[in-house]
Amino acid sequence: MKLSDLIREIQYSRLVLPKEETSINGVNIDSRLVQEGDMFIAVRGTQTDGHEYIGAAEEKGACAIVCENIPEKQNPNVAYIVVPDAQAVTGKLATTFYGNPTQKLRLVGVTGTNGKTTIATLLYKLFMALGHKCGLLSTVCNYINDEAVPSTHTTPDAVSLNRLLARMADAGCEYAFMEVSSHALAQERVGGLEFAGAIFTNLTRDHMDFHETMENYLKAKKSFFDNLPRNAFAITNLDDKNGPVMVQNCRGDVKTYSTRTISDYKARLVETHLDGMLLEFNNREFATMLTGRFNISNLLAIYGAAIELGKEPEEVLRVMSTLHPVSGRFETIHAPNGVSAIVDYAHTPDALKNVLCTINEVLRGRGNVITVVGAGGNRDKGKRPIMAVEAVKGSGRVILTSDNPRNEEPQDIINDMLAGLDEAQKKNVISIVDRKEAIRTAFALAQKGDVILVAGKGHENYQEIKGVKHHFDDKEIIRDIFNA
Repeated sequence: MKLSDLIREIQYSRLVLPKEETSINGVNIDSRLVQEGDMFIAVRGTQTDGHEYIGAAEEKGACAIVCENIPEKQNPNVAYIVVPDAQAVTGKLATTFYGNPTQKLRLVGVTGTNGKTTIATLLYKLFMALGHKCGLLSTVCNYINDEAVPSTHTTPDAVSLNRLLARMADAGCEYAFMEVSSHALAQERVGGLEFAGAIFTNLTRDHMDFHETMENYLKAKKSFFDNLPRNAFAITNLDDKNGPVMVQNCRGDVKTYSTRTISDYKARLVETHLDGMLLEFNNREFATMLTGRFNISNLLAIYGAAIELGKEPEEVLRVMSTLHPVSGRFETIHAPNGVSAIVDYAHTPDALKNVLCTINEVLRGRGNVITVVGAGGNRDKGKRPIMAVEAVKGSGRVILTSDNPRNEEPQDIINDMLAGLDEAQKKNVISIVDRKEAIRTAFALAQKGDVILVAGKGHENYQEIKGVKHHFDDKEIIRDIFNA
């Protein structure tokens, strides 16, 4: 692509061009990935500043540099495009370079604290089962039709995101469903994309290490709906107090869902157990293999989005009844001795509370709940004591252990969690740093009819310790214990 065509849609304050017309072979924000003829965008990140790597990008063959401050020493064969905010133009440059892929498929984004993965993944599975070619961008794994593409972030950077969407469009995908994180919105990673629809799940404490305040966190989420075009739909959760706030400035067609109040998409719980529920959606009854009131909300959002995308209610419910839970999201494993284990990604206080409420609602006092839980290192420390309180409130016994300690000492994280408990609460709490040993201990304590919740890591198959990812899979550990 010619440089002049690529930068046509962005505003720049200064343009320094070589004598000959510049042709761009690729776009990158990581200097290590730059190849001959690429454009390098010098983005100021939270950890590093891309301006420090302009020289390295030029050495690798970059022929154009987008930056906020032009280097003192300039290469006469390189074009320099000076912009007020390199991060803000990255999405537009990427989507232009990759041929505006979201004009060739219908893209639906899901944002909120909890439920994003379940909703995006099951929408993808639903539409695939309905006979459509689809793409998925999620925390667990990305998909281009049936091709799995490993995932490293909830929402990829703008360049990787557009590259994936372009591959989806080239593969004939009619729809794409993606998780849209608050980080991605704050960093404008979805800039330049055209969304056919947006879904809001809920908003509870998370990512305070990045956003610092709940107000900033809310504003990041709300910006997604503020920027929707008029021809898009927005589906919001009225059971969350922030649901109406999200769409108050939305220009799109706003729809609502709720399990408690009048809404466009309404649900009633008929029957529940650990392996599924019987539900009624808009006066239509159906069975699902998902469990929990939080999953009723997730399923309502999926149902609503499918209807807004033009599908027939009866057909949608028929296929929804065949969908299995997403990996690591209230995933139930039964032992021969009558003990059940549930693996869930719950890593926020609200998510943990919801999962424990669901388990207790099913048990109705006929069994004990033993919870194994930790908290991630180098992340929001303020939620650690709250996590411990929620675990104790909903469990007969709690084992505090390691999650992904990253660069922190695991015992320090556990101590932060314990700080939220009084002496009476601590009597039902054990601290075991080794996560595998913590899970084994939970099973040693369990009796027939008890449920063990192993929370926090869900689908993850590693533990990150001192910058190294070690293989660790909660489900593997549980099955090994069962088999033994």
